[in-house]
Amino acid sequence: MFIFYQDIKDRKVFWFLFPLVGVLSGYLMFNNIYDEFLLMTIAINLLVVVFMLSIVFMYSRYKLKTSFNKTLGLGDVLLFLALAFSFASVSFIVLFVFGLVFSLILHLILKQKSKLQTVPLAGYLSLFFAISYLAYWTGFLPTLYIL
Repeated sequence: MFIFYQDIKDRKVFWFLFPLVGVLSGYLMFNNIYDEFLLMTIAINLLVVVFMLSIVFMYSRYKLKTSFNKTLGLGDVLLFLALAFSFASVSFIVLFVFGLVFSLILHLILKQKSKLQTVPLAGYLSLFFAISYLAYWTGFLPTLYIL
């Protein structure tokens, strides 16, 4: 929620929050997944993030003809990497895609109220993942750690 608040308010997030999210979500995954699958799951999640970032990089460079830094902020990239330590691969991919859709819809709804043209993607995604964790902890979602 701190990432959400800071990104909405200032479009800047304290850097130490991203490793903190990675460590805390990694600890939750460590407690909920078999040890044999932990490293493989993290590797797959990181590959998904790197693949997605590569696509965004190529799109921004060749289609938009702009730099990657103007397309995606450093906080967004750091949050993507931190979230790679959060869930089992299938759940991570599904939640990541729905988180991006959630962010798009939320931005389209709220952009009339915002004076800035940038999208606080890290903030919106952190809100979505906070809602996902709450849904899991309250029993609304049966499990997020299925391989």
